This record gives sequence, C-alpha cells and structure tokens, in this order.
Amino acid sequence: MKSPEIRVVLVDDEPLGRERLRNFLAREPGVTVVAEATNGEEAVGIVRQHRPDLVFLDVQMPGLTGFGVLQELGAETPPAVIFVTAHDQFALKAFEVHAVDYLLKPFDRERFQTALQRAVTRLQASRPDDLSTRLATMLAQMQPVTPPAKLPERIAVKSGGKVTFVNVTDIDWVGSADNYVELHVGEHAHLLRETMATMEQRLPVDKFVRISRTAIVNTERVKELQPLFHGEYSVTLKNGTRLTLSRSHRDQLARLGVK
Repeated sequence: MKSPEIRVVLVDDEPLGRERLRNFLAREPGVTVVAEATNGEEAVGIVRQHRPDLVFLDVQMPGLTGFGVLQELGAETPPAVIFVTAHDQFALKAFEVHAVDYLLKPFDRERFQTALQRAVTRLQASRPDDLSTRLATMLAQMQPVTPPAKLPERIAVKSGGKVTFVNVTDIDWVGSADNYVELHVGEHAHLLRETMATMEQRLPVDKFVRISRTAIVNTERVKELQPLFHGEYSVTLKNGTRLTLSRSHRDQLARLGVK
C-alpha cells in the first residue's frame, strides 16, 4: 500500500518561524513540505501552483495578511489551514474562516502535533475512501509526545568546596561566561559549568526567555523595553541591569508582552 502523504506549504515572513515548523514536520511520518513563502503575495502563487493539502499560515505579514491570502484564493483555498502567529486577538476570526487550528507562538512540539492531528482528521473526512484509510494509518503512526519531566525548583551550584542551592524563581537573568553560565540572583552571581542551551532547557519556558546568544531573562524581572537599531531592543530589568535582545531573537518579543 502506498504510504500516506500530506503536502504542506509554509508561509511566514520570519525565517526562524519557518525553520521551527520545518523541523517539527520532519519528524512526522507521511508529511512533505513542498514549498515555502515569505509573504502573502508569494503565498497565493505558491498555493495555486502546488495545490497543497495543508498550509501553515502566518497572520501578520508585510502587504497581504494571512486572512488576505485566503480571501484572494477563494475557492482555491486548501482543505486544511493552520494559522501561526504571536498574536491571540485573531483567534476568533481564524475559526470564522474555518481554520483547523490556531498556533500561538511560542508553541512546543506537543501543541504543534495536536494541530497536525486535527488537520489530518479534517483531510481524512474530505478524501476518498482509499486515501481516508491511509490517513487513518498515518494518525495511528504518529508517536505521542511524552510530557516533559517536571523541572527542578532549585539549582545546585558547587563553589569553594560547598554546594549552594539557588531557587529558580530567584534568578534575575542568566549570562554566558566562556564554558560556564552565570546565574544572576540579586547582587550575587553564581558560576555554573553549563552551556546556555542546556541551561535554557532547565528553566521553565513560561518564566524565562532567551533574548540573545548570551542572555536568558526572567520575564517577571523585565521593567522596560526600548527599540534600538536593526531590529534589536534594549531590555532593562527592575534592578537596573541592561541587556540586549538581538535581532535573531525578535520572535521572543511576544513572550515579553510586545505585540
């Protein structure tokens, strides 16, 4: 029997957004990304050319918005559309245009897979019997995401022959220091032999945000954001510390309350 396949188009003006979706989709059976678009006008042409089964569609893009894309396509709209955006105020409108789901950035793989399964179910209901059967097989093949283990509430730091326990909620921000990271807690800094990537995994995503290659901040400690040049932002913490949110991490602005 021929393997089930869903042909997907990704539409997002941010390269990091497309890359995240591409990486998640690469781990799912029977899914093929046939094309990508960086704006609404380009998306219309690509969808008409490739006629995909499913489109992951950004809402806010320069020029034609995600809703404008669907309006332009009209009867040519793909059978399944999942909106992807950092703004929650468009959710109701998304479902009014019969979107399968509405992924709010930042989302994890578990939330992504829920949306994909809904899309497969939508396609299964709209396809001929033979393809419907294959899509059902695809659903069965999808491996459920194991819920992440509960993160520790404190971190042990070894220094001077003793171990100091730092409460995660007390951390203001984390900075890189060669092969170490520094946990900044009030007036103190604790040095820990760890990488920034590993440290990011140890911190709760609803409280801590990676704002650059060298800094992670506790969102509750952020006092002020100020736009700089070239898409960067100055981040001022409540204790007066100033950090920089880099251009490559602009997709994290929504988690800091910037729309």
